[in-house]
Amino acid sequence: MQKNNEIKFEVLHLPPTNTNSVLVSCGNDAVIFDAWGKAKDWERVLLERGLKLHAIYATHGHPDHISAAPALARAFNVDWYMNSNDNYLIGWGNELLDMFGIPHIHHDCKMPVNISAGVMEILPGLNMEIMESPGHTPGGLMFYFPKYQILLTGDTLFSDSVGRCDFPGGNEEQLMQSINNLYNLDLDDGTYVVHGHGQDTTIDWLKKHNKFFTA
Repeated sequence: MQKNNEIKFEVLHLPPTNTNSVLVSCGNDAVIFDAWGKAKDWERVLLERGLKLHAIYATHGHPDHISAAPALARAFNVDWYMNSNDNYLIGWGNELLDMFGIPHIHHDCKMPVNISAGVMEILPGLNMEIMESPGHTPGGLMFYFPKYQILLTGDTLFSDSVGRCDFPGGNEEQLMQSINNLYNLDLDDGTYVVHGHGQDTTIDWLKKHNKFFTA
């Protein structure tokens, strides 16, 4: 999905196809959201396209959203960002990575830089609003790009359901409050929504098809 000639948003499914990772580029500059898969596969994509990686961002700390982040950040000498409330999850769930043949994340890996609610310029002329959305994990985040009306929800919210709360640190009450807070932002119905897994939607779709997306 390309919004203009400068900023390009792409939902990528690197093998094994599981998580909706997002590559955002402006010319030769790029950032990655939820770098799932193997770092070597991301390196290949970036090198083939001639992209310079500036940073990696994670909606939360589950391994299927950060599996490539530490090694990729080290390989390109860039920072990766995540809310520090999810740092305890780094290295948790490596058995999931075993299922997909992905290298473990070790506790001595390159650690993320903490981010919380606020506004960041992540590429020249591209501002991102960071919204805290605890519940699926304590440090869950959503990322919104107001100029382009694009929202990345991670696993807080799916097309017709919500993230599970039975993993360590999950809290159903917090999750429902996070979704309520998002609803009350009253984003434009045409806002394009990329979820952590499954089909992309819009705010209008969620209002009509997701029973959890309500005030």
